[in-house]
Amino acid sequence: MDRTAGKERAYHAIPHCPMRRQRGGSLVAMLCTACIALFASEAKAQCTARDVLQNHLTLKTTPSAHTPPVPVKSAFAVPVWRTITVGTFANSFALLSALDAAGCGIGETAEEILARPAFAVGTTKATVELFAVSVAELGFQTDTAPLADIYARARQLGFGLAAAEVAPQLRLQYFDQPMGEFIVGMEPIKTWEGEPVILTVANGGAGLVLIGRDGSADAEIAVASRFLFVRSNEAALAKAVRGER
Repeated sequence: MDRTAGKERAYHAIPHCPMRRQRGGSLVAMLCTACIALFASEAKAQCTARDVLQNHLTLKTTPSAHTPPVPVKSAFAVPVWRTITVGTFANSFALLSALDAAGCGIGETAEEILARPAFAVGTTKATVELFAVSVAELGFQTDTAPLADIYARARQLGFGLAAAEVAPQLRLQYFDQPMGEFIVGMEPIKTWEGEPVILTVANGGAGLVLIGRDGSADAEIAVASRFLFVRSNEAALAKAVRGER
């Protein structure tokens, strides 16, 4: 077991149920066990495969994946894909517990990243506008592109990297995700062994998950992959100077 394993196992949230030393203690213990089982059953009502299937039945038809991508010319030409809220948890431990309570799958690497000191949650509640673009829409015409080149191109177009907290928060606020995945454009966070990782919010069909993937500068990303960015501060300033809303 590595150094992170012990920490990761301690994040599971279990409701408090006081035990008293008195007659009928066995009955109390049984009731507490039942309460915990009920809590677990109700908490896992969003990210599990059953609920993912139920969500699919109510989703609108999405555009065909074979639709030719239209190159993005500016971040301001891309509509807001989704707005989420961050800064709602006291620390990463509470955020991990919420993911666990919702029944969201968390990959080992992603779980390790959320436990790293470099991962931080916001101290103030705020909304974040996210913009979804594929690598192909950023202008890459090869089968894959290096992560560093993808980020550089995104910045040229006026996009910025999202805070690391965005990925787990999106997982908790995006229970109707269709089949596929979104890679969150973020600064890589290193594992205990020094490997850079970026986070991905995915639906692989068996449930909703948060996983980690190679965040090296030379990591090759398929052009069909979709990234989530924010708008950069520089781009927002330029827009304000032009008098645009």
